[in-house]
Amino acid sequence: MSAHDVVFGFGAHSGIEDIPDLLRMAQQADQDGLDIFTLSDHPYIGRGLDAYAALGFVLGRTQHIAGFANVTNLPTRPAPMLARMVTSLSALSGGRIVLGMGAGGLWDRIADMGVPRLSPGAAVDAFEEAIVLVKLLSGGGPPVTYQGRHYQVNQIEPAPVAAPPVWTGSVGPKSLAATGRVADGWIPGHAADWLSERYRASRPVIDEAAAAIGRDPSEIRTIFNFPGRVTDQPLAATRDRDGRWLGGSVAQWVEELTEAVLEHGASGFTLFSPGHGAPDLTLLARWAREIVPAVREAIAKE
Repeated sequence: MSAHDVVFGFGAHSGIEDIPDLLRMAQQADQDGLDIFTLSDHPYIGRGLDAYAALGFVLGRTQHIAGFANVTNLPTRPAPMLARMVTSLSALSGGRIVLGMGAGGLWDRIADMGVPRLSPGAAVDAFEEAIVLVKLLSGGGPPVTYQGRHYQVNQIEPAPVAAPPVWTGSVGPKSLAATGRVADGWIPGHAADWLSERYRASRPVIDEAAAAIGRDPSEIRTIFNFPGRVTDQPLAATRDRDGRWLGGSVAQWVEELTEAVLEHGASGFTLFSPGHGAPDLTLLARWAREIVPAVREAIAKE
């Protein structure tokens, strides 16, 4: 994997009170050469910004960085309208959008929005249908008729804009297999990284499902959400007793991330603060200006 193929980003807060920080951080990251910023999508939280309204606003105030909802709350955003939304954002921003997709997790809150509750299996079926339909309704071509169990459209004209990459937050075996069949990337849940048991057990499910329909599993990215701090001096231990990454000096970060790419197939990293929230401006600057360029250089040398 080349240095160009690996993406680096950060996770931002998306509350109404966070708007000034969100814009400052996105603009700083844009200037510093990061690839992506992410926002959560919880439309049942009143103090939270609508993820897609916020993405559109930030993309309009930046030039290079891409954005995505990590991950889209699909049950509250019907797939045909989601297709229109992401292709419109792609057209407006010059392709700077990724579609993060989830089957829906907090069903009690989702149901509070008036959305019919689905069983876990049905939610994954709807999730897979939605990814297929978003791609059908992108990239031009003749009108689309699609008759699935959960989504039906009749003679709908696709947008003349390519579908954005689709990265999922799949956790269970059925959802992981759907990722292997129809998605372009996977974000392991619970901040699981490349050395975690969750990753080791889950990635083969994706790969086997992809290979079963003739896809090359290597085409499906793994993008890791993970926290960590940057220290001035090396840490004696960069992982805790449970094996979770804590952080360390710039050199320790570079060694760890380079190995993640070259030895474990990582193709992206999204930084959060050690408390799993948004990094502050200082942490973000060190990540973007000291760690990311050094990792890119190390990968390019291999």
